Amino acid sequence: MKLPTLREVATEARLLLIGIPVFLWTMIPIYHMFLFAISPKEDAFSGKLWPDHPTLHNFEIVFKQQHYFLRDFYIQFWNSLVIAASVGVLTLFIATAAAFSISRLKVPGGRAVMNLALFTYFIPAAFLAVPMYRTMGNYGLLNNHWSLILAMVTIASPYAIWVLKQASDKLPVELDEAAVMDGATTLQIFRLVYLPLMMPSLVAIGTYAVLLAWNEYLYAFLLLSNDREITLPVALGNFLAADDSPWELLMTTGFIYALPPAAIYYAFRRYMVGGLTAGAVKS
Repeated sequence: MKLPTLREVATEARLLLIGIPVFLWTMIPIYHMFLFAISPKEDAFSGKLWPDHPTLHNFEIVFKQQHYFLRDFYIQFWNSLVIAASVGVLTLFIATAAAFSISRLKVPGGRAVMNLALFTYFIPAAFLAVPMYRTMGNYGLLNNHWSLILAMVTIASPYAIWVLKQASDKLPVELDEAAVMDGATTLQIFRLVYLPLMMPSLVAIGTYAVLLAWNEYLYAFLLLSNDREITLPVALGNFLAADDSPWELLMTTGFIYALPPAAIYYAFRRYMVGGLTAGAVKS
């Protein structure tokens, strides 16, 4: 058996020195969130690494909506789900169509449009919140799910178009030419050739857009106000309005809310790196 060289050992050691702190930095907050979730209220700030009397009572309170701040838990969770799914679908539709038009159909001015769209990222999204609020107000969309959906699609689409366009550029143009020779129309090329080959990137971008909308707080706070219309992240902020905030319930609800994106990432993790970096290196 070949023994590792000194250089290989040094490389592994450097990776461990970087990886272990990053892992701890990531996992410790999650562990503390879980620790709050299984701790009785009187033990939540005990500072212990494990509660003396762990309990699932906090989860029962959340699922049964037995607290004032949790009276609309399921409605707010559903709002988050609907908005995130809608943003994912609309972003995919817009970005896929735009990338196909720019990369495969070579529409005039397509590259300029893509560059202008990317230019919007020079302006921080937080700076656009007030203009977006005024725009939605002018169109009568405030406190309507469509206001948040359209805002998040606006934020997600430029990056999605850029990634899909770069991935599309890597596809051999001979495939399109062969399909045309067989009598395929543009829509048939799009549906039968383009979409199947782009699936890893589409899954990655769809996941990115869903998670972006799922975790959004600022725009959801500004554009939605009714308790039965807001998303769960905004509702979680209401916990901090009380003089005696129920931190154990806040962390329990946050832990529950973090499970769907974790499951989505785990399900599509093999697409994420490859899909989001497609086209980063010229072949």
